Amino acid sequence: MAAEGGLGDMGAVGANADDALRFHIEQRLRERAAQADETTSLFYLGRAYRPAWDDPARVEAMLAAIESVRVHGLDPADFNPERLRRAAAGATGVEALAERDLLLTDTLVELLFQLRYGKVDPRSLYREWNFTPPPNPYERAGELAAVMQAGDLRAAIEAQAPDLPLYRALLRGLAHYQALAMLGDWPKVAGGPTLRPGARSARVPALRERLLVEPESGLDEATRASTHYDPALVEAVKGFQVRHGLEADGIIGAQTLLALNTSPAQRVAQIRANLERLRWVAADLRGDRLLVDIVGYHADLVLDGQPVWASKVIVGKPARKTPSLRDSVVNLVFNPKWVVPPTILREDVIPRAARNPGYLASQRLRVVDRSGQSVDPSTIDWAGARQSGFPYMIVQQSGADGSLGRIKFSLSNPYAIYLHDTNARSLFGRAERALSSGCVRVEKPYELARLLLDDPVAWSAEALQAALDSGRTRTIPVGREVTVLLHYSTAALDEQGRLQLRNDLYGRDEPILRALATQRSALPR
Repeated sequence: MAAEGGLGDMGAVGANADDALRFHIEQRLRERAAQADETTSLFYLGRAYRPAWDDPARVEAMLAAIESVRVHGLDPADFNPERLRRAAAGATGVEALAERDLLLTDTLVELLFQLRYGKVDPRSLYREWNFTPPPNPYERAGELAAVMQAGDLRAAIEAQAPDLPLYRALLRGLAHYQALAMLGDWPKVAGGPTLRPGARSARVPALRERLLVEPESGLDEATRASTHYDPALVEAVKGFQVRHGLEADGIIGAQTLLALNTSPAQRVAQIRANLERLRWVAADLRGDRLLVDIVGYHADLVLDGQPVWASKVIVGKPARKTPSLRDSVVNLVFNPKWVVPPTILREDVIPRAARNPGYLASQRLRVVDRSGQSVDPSTIDWAGARQSGFPYMIVQQSGADGSLGRIKFSLSNPYAIYLHDTNARSLFGRAERALSSGCVRVEKPYELARLLLDDPVAWSAEALQAALDSGRTRTIPVGREVTVLLHYSTAALDEQGRLQLRNDLYGRDEPILRALATQRSALPR
């Protein structure tokens, strides 16, 4: 007799057929390709190939969990629920029951993986990606077994998603913007000259209409036809800017206009991209860590579970992006010399030296050969250097006015990306700070140095200052090992814990969305 819901009676296999069913499960697993994910095989090995899906209610629980992945920005179609229903309802005979059991388990393996680690492999998008990878099949088989043993299977599945404040805020934001998207787009504000407080413009009514759709605006509908950019509207714009990680100056420039004209459907897509990013990096967002928020131009240091340092930073311009990396500080360099890296040498220094014979001297740059001997720049064919090759290095001597400032935080990556002080401190006053050639400039390097040296006696504030004032280049190992995360995200929490959706500085959301839209070809993973 079929169980309610049409899933068949999966407890109908008699004791005499139990060994045969185990045999067929084991045989099917042995026939899998060598490169297949072994999670399912290891799971069944651990249970002596006993079937795992003899309770129709648990199949229903998994199907319900599949439908609920929508709230995580994932696609239930990836798990082919209709195929699962057909297999569960129509399986008869030992071979079909074995196939059904494996299909259900393979699907659960994929479901748990997407919820916990993401659907998209970030290495397919970023060649330098080195954040902590998902665990191996042995560990995931253990995770699968723990989920299968849970009394409430659906709750156990849904508990696999990252338990992070930002992730939870994104889930709420996704539901909010999905509801707004059902109502259609909101009013657009036309482009034009920068709109400043107090101005009068035919664009102001559209601006007011746009902000009226947000309950946080506090605007009075009675003034919706006014062309005056009045104080109440300015305050509403400032609130909007805060919610989108923009400078709260009330000025409608290009970045604020872009955020205003981003539709609810586009916000849904943006949130989905950021949910996927968090699944990739959730394992690294614990323990001691120095997190560089690339899009937010900000860095935070957390030690022993407590925030101990925060600073503005300057990151790579869109043409020379700061990569997303997991790294660590290996040492500090006081009064560092700067060896001009290849990209800056090729694209900046050589062309400027070709145009201006005095450029190198004005920047305190000198040319040296591979043995460190100085080379007279007047003997170099600068105009032809980019075509014929450049067999020299260009070095800037240490000093507070050097490009690296007085402290360099050396990382271990092979891309010549590191954190450092700067001689252009006024740039920290800008709201948009994508200005470097890829490295990260830090506004508060001295405090960070003392925390990483982790020796308040040997490295008091006075001792550090004396070492810097000596002018001598010194390399000092860190006293405390801290994971450094250069992380790109167009979503964050503001100081009040509210969701902040920001403009996509490097255009990295769209490739994630394209990858999420790609249907998975087959199970198992």
